[in-house]
Amino acid sequence: MTIFDFITRADPANVAIAAPEREPLTYEDLAMLVGKTLQSLNGTGLGRSDKVAIVLPNGPLMAAAFVAVSAACIAAPLNPAFREDEFRFYMEDLSIKALIVENDSTSPAIAAAASLGIPLIDLVPHERAGDFSLYSVTCGKTHDGGFLDTNETALVLHTSGTTSKPKIVPLTQGNLTASANSIATTLRLISADRCLNIMPLFHIHGLVAAVLATLSGGGSVFCTPGFNALKFFGWLEESKPTWYTAVPTMHQAILSRAERNVIVIKTNPLRLIRSSSASLPVPVFNQLEAAFGCPVIEAYAMTENAHQMTSNQLPPDKRKAGFVGCAAGPKVAIMSPTGKILKAGKEGEVVTRGPNVTKGYENNPEANKAAFAHGWFHTGDQGFMDEDGYLKITGRLKEIINRGGEKISPMEIDEALLDHAAVQQALAFAIPHDKLGEDVAAVVVLREGAAATERELRDFVNKKLAAFKVPNKIYFLSEIPKGATGKLQRIGLAEKLGLA
Repeated sequence: MTIFDFITRADPANVAIAAPEREPLTYEDLAMLVGKTLQSLNGTGLGRSDKVAIVLPNGPLMAAAFVAVSAACIAAPLNPAFREDEFRFYMEDLSIKALIVENDSTSPAIAAAASLGIPLIDLVPHERAGDFSLYSVTCGKTHDGGFLDTNETALVLHTSGTTSKPKIVPLTQGNLTASANSIATTLRLISADRCLNIMPLFHIHGLVAAVLATLSGGGSVFCTPGFNALKFFGWLEESKPTWYTAVPTMHQAILSRAERNVIVIKTNPLRLIRSSSASLPVPVFNQLEAAFGCPVIEAYAMTENAHQMTSNQLPPDKRKAGFVGCAAGPKVAIMSPTGKILKAGKEGEVVTRGPNVTKGYENNPEANKAAFAHGWFHTGDQGFMDEDGYLKITGRLKEIINRGGEKISPMEIDEALLDHAAVQQALAFAIPHDKLGEDVAAVVVLREGAAATERELRDFVNKKLAAFKVPNKIYFLSEIPKGATGKLQRIGLAEKLGLA
């Protein structure tokens, strides 16, 4: 199955892509746009094996461009906030053949492409949400034109690269549609559903969970310019969605304004809220369900798995706060360091395999040898399964704090701090220690109008956790550093704060 199959099997008259204050794009419109884009790209000399960078602002154009370009070429969405040197690195690393930008763009990506001799394709937007035309000089004649098939690479993304050079993850049409179908099945998405997308569309979460899962169910996606807690409830009122998906930091920002928007919430009820890309603290889970009066479905996802791996279930099936659900797409297991699959309750590394899992990193045999050992993809996450097959993530293997031989999961400390009424956000991390090797520290953001001292918070955690897990230092910040997709950045935090 391909993404284009999602479009052609839907009701042609249904809305596919919508946006604030714009006329929407129907499935019939989207199908015509995909066909027109295919002809434009092939006519320019670009084919199924060519990588095309897309640098567009978040919104309907980015959603439609990804769908259309990935039908004809290998789409490579890049973060529009990159600097010129960052664009140059990613374009060179990916061997980009062309760059798509909006016709009036002043993005530094243009200068980066020019320095590498990469031709430019101008995207000219039309009136309806997501509709556009492409204009460029001819790059030559393509020898592999036409639509991509299921087994051909449709999307390339880089891993986050927090501790080393980022790796290139190629995902086929089959990988993407398998994951999108799994999400649509888990959430029981139908043509009447509308997703309010606030996720960035250069990231796997927004591309697959918001856009492709919606198209898989034949519904519509309302594309905002990007996350903005001040505008969220206005968009909720305008789009009247049935669900949205986000990372925990976004949910927390939305919750901070929920009390002021009770009427909007009640008059625009959601069927569900989805959370993914980082662990959702249990207090936030409970507060979301109480504020919106709908089930919160936490899922576990990763780029190498074309996003979703596990998910909690909609009622009347089980959803467990603090757990990321049961297998919802690929097969999922817990493995020992020797390659043995472990039983329920035993902690080890989370591994996966299945139709949505990438076949391997591009041009990186060393990374592939480590990541695809024993016939499974190794996520680098630590956790255990309970008797129901629900997964509990206990930490990232690279983030585990080794305090004098005691292995500490920082997520456990996060949760303890978040139970304090004054704490809005918390993140535990390792700091160097001359005798223990590593010690425990944490940063917290206090709720508006709340107060707490370091001693008070340390005493609070000491009542919940063993003494060796209590942070030796707690730092108060107005904002915790986040990555481009809104995830809190644990790795490298000590260096950013000048503590390493």
